[in-house]
Amino acid sequence: MEKVKFTPALLHPRYWLTWLMFGSWWLVVLLPYPVQLLLARMLTLPMMKLAKSRRQIAEKNFELCFPELSEAERYKLLKENFFSTTMALFESGMAWFWPHWRLRRLFTIEGLEHLEAQSDKGVLMMAMHFTTLDIGGAFINMSASIDGMYRPHGNPVYDFVQRRGRERHNPGTSVVTRKDIRGMLKLLKKKRAVWYSPDQDYGRTNSVFVPLFGVQACTVTATATFARIGKAAVVPFVQTRLPGIKGYKVTIYPAFENYPEGDEYRDAERINEFVEARIREQPAQYLWAHRRFKNRPEGEKRFY
Repeated sequence: MEKVKFTPALLHPRYWLTWLMFGSWWLVVLLPYPVQLLLARMLTLPMMKLAKSRRQIAEKNFELCFPELSEAERYKLLKENFFSTTMALFESGMAWFWPHWRLRRLFTIEGLEHLEAQSDKGVLMMAMHFTTLDIGGAFINMSASIDGMYRPHGNPVYDFVQRRGRERHNPGTSVVTRKDIRGMLKLLKKKRAVWYSPDQDYGRTNSVFVPLFGVQACTVTATATFARIGKAAVVPFVQTRLPGIKGYKVTIYPAFENYPEGDEYRDAERINEFVEARIREQPAQYLWAHRRFKNRPEGEKRFY
């Protein structure tokens, strides 16, 4: 897919409010990083009150995934998670608008050799839906040329800014829509590294139920399918927001060995085992407001 281009149609009066929103967002993220952290902290409790449905989803997820925690411990985790979710608004703006010299001062990257070791084949850069998703994608794309999958936005201006913000970090970067399977496979066969995230509930089609935190989770089988057809390695990576004003760390892990194994259930289970282990390392930074356990096995009661 070609890089997104600006068209005069995006200046139609119906989009002026959207441009105003982005202009305001741009001004806010010009603030120093410590100030943005402080603002996110100040907005955490109001966000918890306003986003009631999302709060209820997160609370249910904590109840399912961390039954060993007390009510007070789960509330503390919920509060930290809402801070992370609020901070993600600032981080997306930083990823889309900050100059590279400013972004580079914020992060370190470990394990780049694991990606470089797969230069003779396509690579699925397996990401997870942590709240730092956007800024983590920017960091890794500034360090290596990768492509991405994304969900188009219904507002053309939002879609333009989103795509431009994600494509600008490397001249070789392109994106394909989440439904463009052919486009994804073409990139892998060209030995490109493609950002891909399999850790949400995308419905029962091409999915199996395998455990995640001891709960049966509807998990896509596409990871193994892409790896097999595209003859690609699966190389996971995670980004972490460090304490205080220390910035971020990106960690790239070794490629999965003997993957896929050819057993649909076991291949999906291996993905969830890895995802769970990474979430347990930084549970407050995961996107718990997503209905990860929305679809249930036949006969099971819905959670949400």
